[in-house]
Amino acid sequence: MDCSVLYATEYPVLWKKQEPGAGPIPLSESSSLIIRDNRFSLRYDTASATYTLQLKDVQKSDEARYECQIILGLNNKVSKSTYLTVQEPPIIDDNSTRSVSVNEFESASLQCTATGSPKPRIEWRRENNAILPTGGIIYRGNTMKIHSVKKEDRGTYFCVADNGVGKPAKRNVALEVEFPPNIVDAPQEKVISQAPGYEVLLTCSVESFPAAEIVWKQGDTQIVDNPEYSVYRGTGVDGLVSTYLKIKRLNRNLVGEYMCKANNKLGQATIVYTVKEGWEVNCEVGNCERNSALQTTATSLAILGSLLLAFLYM
Repeated sequence: MDCSVLYATEYPVLWKKQEPGAGPIPLSESSSLIIRDNRFSLRYDTASATYTLQLKDVQKSDEARYECQIILGLNNKVSKSTYLTVQEPPIIDDNSTRSVSVNEFESASLQCTATGSPKPRIEWRRENNAILPTGGIIYRGNTMKIHSVKKEDRGTYFCVADNGVGKPAKRNVALEVEFPPNIVDAPQEKVISQAPGYEVLLTCSVESFPAAEIVWKQGDTQIVDNPEYSVYRGTGVDGLVSTYLKIKRLNRNLVGEYMCKANNKLGQATIVYTVKEGWEVNCEVGNCERNSALQTTATSLAILGSLLLAFLYM
């Protein structure tokens, strides 16, 4: 900050800091610095009669009016001033929302505040610029309220604070939506016909949050891995998981109703398949390129034949 003076060689020239609501703080007098702060320095150029007040490592507390004064008398002075505005990049407050978990169809509020100078603007966006529940891809304001949350609204939201100083500040906000299990991609035909000795594969895809406990049952008996059945579960993605029940070799004892039951704290969902014997091989519900049961039978017959031939040649 420069202060060039004329005809003032016989008068003291002062730099003062005028803070709002406080008295003036003397910084320098003539060519000497008064304040004991290593961030301040004073340079005097005799050729131009200019007093240059320099401040490094500027802080928010330095924001004030700085006045150059020429003291002519006790109540007589000439002065010029300049106001120093300190700009700060945005910083999102710690008390802003980080995650929200609500039940489906309840309301949710995502809040975000930030400090900075000038005051930052707050915008909300969604991951991959998806459409917001409020409509559009941008919502402006500190609080974004979703009046009736749907399960499709779950995911990551971004609070972006920007005031044109430095880089915008951004925070990820996770919105979790809890909802009861729902059977998805269920086949229209739930009656399965397969030839004896061939496998049957039943699928149960469940969408839920929190993750549902999924079991397969025949009657009141829960099915687990054994010589007749295989039960396995796929990797869940975004609340969706698929489980599979394989009947390894269908026979008359294994026909009947099979139920997939999904349950979490909010409710349950079921799907029931009816499996029956048919005359034709149904390749749509199991592997029919080489039947394991027939292969086992053929292997047993081959071994028996070898033993029989060995006996005859003894």
